[in-house]
Amino acid sequence: MRRGGTWIQRWRVPLGFLCAVLFLFLARPRPLSLAIGGAISVLGLAIRAWASGHIRKNDALATSGPYAYSRNPLYFGSFLLGLGFTIGSGWWPLGIVFAALFVGIYLPVMRVESATLAEIFGTDYMRYASNVPLFFPRFTRFGKATQSRKFDSGLYMRYREYRASLGLLVAWAILAFKAYYVK
Repeated sequence: MRRGGTWIQRWRVPLGFLCAVLFLFLARPRPLSLAIGGAISVLGLAIRAWASGHIRKNDALATSGPYAYSRNPLYFGSFLLGLGFTIGSGWWPLGIVFAALFVGIYLPVMRVESATLAEIFGTDYMRYASNVPLFFPRFTRFGKATQSRKFDSGLYMRYREYRASLGLLVAWAILAFKAYYVK
């Protein structure tokens, strides 16, 4: 990315944690909302894990794995994580807050990153971008089988993606505690 990036790029993770604390405080979870939200969050976590094993940030254009379906599968996975967390919270007004925050934070970040990748990878990125949607995955794969790279667990560890799993466990433990013990 550009050196330093935009302020929203630098602050998106701390803002996410701040929002999570607010959501946990306002949450009114119930067993059904936890079950539905949990399933969606786990799907988002799996997509993030899959994506992290295919990206070599700014060294190679990622077009394999989930990048063959979406240019931003990490953010799509984050969206599903947040959506599941919001559903799990059991209070629908948080859905409006989540949607506004996600669009306000991630849409500008995706635009800046897209421009940066176009600068770095030129026509290869432009061809990729014209065939693969920015965010929501398509059902057909981009590229040929020869372009396909295998999942690299070393990348998953290098990018510390396991922290998302730990965060989800902590958040879900708090929501479950609130659902069953706080009235």
